[in-house]
Amino acid sequence: MTESQKTANLTVNGESYELPVFSPTAGPDVIDIRRLYGTAGVFTYDPGFTSTASCDSTITYIDGERGELLHRGYPIDQLAEKSHFLEVCFLLLYGYLPQADELEQFETTITRHTMIHEQMHYFFRGFRRDAHPMATMVGVVGAMSAFYHDSTDVGDERQREIATHRLIAKMPTIAAMAYKYSIGQPFMYPRNDLDYASNFLYMCFAVPAEEYEVNPILSRAMDRILTLHADHEQNASTSTVRLASSSGANPFACIAAGIACLWGPAHGGANQACLEMLEEIGSVDRIPEFIERAKDKNDPFRLMGFGHRVYKNFDPRAKVMKQSADEVLELLGIDNNPKLQVAKALEKQALEDPYFIEKKLFPNVDFYSGIILEAMGFPTSMFTPIFALSRTVGWVSQWKEMIADPQNKIGRPRQLYLGETSRDYTDIEGR
Repeated sequence: MTESQKTANLTVNGESYELPVFSPTAGPDVIDIRRLYGTAGVFTYDPGFTSTASCDSTITYIDGERGELLHRGYPIDQLAEKSHFLEVCFLLLYGYLPQADELEQFETTITRHTMIHEQMHYFFRGFRRDAHPMATMVGVVGAMSAFYHDSTDVGDERQREIATHRLIAKMPTIAAMAYKYSIGQPFMYPRNDLDYASNFLYMCFAVPAEEYEVNPILSRAMDRILTLHADHEQNASTSTVRLASSSGANPFACIAAGIACLWGPAHGGANQACLEMLEEIGSVDRIPEFIERAKDKNDPFRLMGFGHRVYKNFDPRAKVMKQSADEVLELLGIDNNPKLQVAKALEKQALEDPYFIEKKLFPNVDFYSGIILEAMGFPTSMFTPIFALSRTVGWVSQWKEMIADPQNKIGRPRQLYLGETSRDYTDIEGR
């Protein structure tokens, strides 16, 4: 970061303070307040950090007004159409699109690290069968630090690289095992002859008693889901990973913290909430009733999977995801699935409704990803684990960037204290 030539003036109690202003390569200028408390004796107040840049980054850029999402400068729709998940992983991690030999080596490294330590199987058996797969993933990923001691020293660049590869490679195996354990089926070991997405589907849906062949349309749809969720700038779970990392915690603990944050329904549970809404609607003939309820500000009902907090126009990921949803539904059909019938009819009616057009409430990536995962046969409890699987590369990319940043220091947000001021302790007899 170069020294700023711009400044902003802040007046506090009649005193004026000059603050540096930095200009990014894209997006709004940023006022540097790092020395504000030391010079002016005041903090800023920004609940939810909606107007605060917590770091500088070169990985992902979002322009919500224009509906733009860039990874290292490349538009997400181009990456989802022309690339594949592991190539996008390489891009996020290293900052450029790989040459053919680099990509082959990277894919080989990831493929050869998909198995987990055999003793880790006992962790799964320690959970109840009805445990949520996200609970299992939080525990198992955090426990990886107990098995892979050669990649926990965050000060060692080589160890950071090994940890990165291990997390990306083993997360599909862990997610699939969490799913298999929850339904009482035996674990399926990964296969080195399958690509990343196909291998995950194989570990989820194959059984030892018979052959299982991954359908290429489903594999491509899964690869797109992973690609479209790979990173999303400084969201809640990514910020959690960065904050946990700032203390010097090992990478497995930091990613487990990210998984725990993603578990929240306001974050990673959005596509699950969408499917639950479709189940509540129940049938196509009830859609007009629920659309009218969604328009009523006094009705608590909200259409899940429409609009986005960040994107004020359209979600750039949704167009590609819709294409995959159409392909999957054409392959698998929706005749015997009422939820998918409701989803297709709701999408059509909402896109033609003047209210939703005016408010720019278009179906987002969560709406279509939920439809795809439902059609594939995943229960809603697996939607967030799949999200965690795809977001792992974003988390580790942001983690690597932060650790290598010379400005890195432990996170320590301040507060607006509204509690009691100093008072003396009173013995219990005198209260």
